[in-house]
Amino acid sequence: MRAGAPGQATSQTFIKWSNTMALTKDQLISDIAEATDTTKAAVRAVLEQLSEIVSDSLENSDEITLPGIGKLKVGDRPARTGRNPQTGKAIEIAAKKVVKFVPAKALTDAVNK
Repeated sequence: MRAGAPGQATSQTFIKWSNTMALTKDQLISDIAEATDTTKAAVRAVLEQLSEIVSDSLENSDEITLPGIGKLKVGDRPARTGRNPQTGKAIEIAAKKVVKFVPAKALTDAVNK
């Protein structure tokens, strides 16, 4: 891993991620803290605040852009008829709003290297 000045992430900052199936919140916090020479408590506070800001933004508007990561949008899922898998009986599924993710081109390109 390389990093810029303490507390400053650069475009040359590399984070070595574990080979586990999913990156946990604690692993993410540890990796960001190490890469930016910041405390885990500070990183945790930033991530929690980011979560609140994203939730509030999606409640009040239709999308939020996370540069280099992607775009979160609110979409409508219409009401529909489904089937109870145990009984096979038809059931009505109510309409609801859902969060949709559209990855940024940079993220898509990085995954497809």
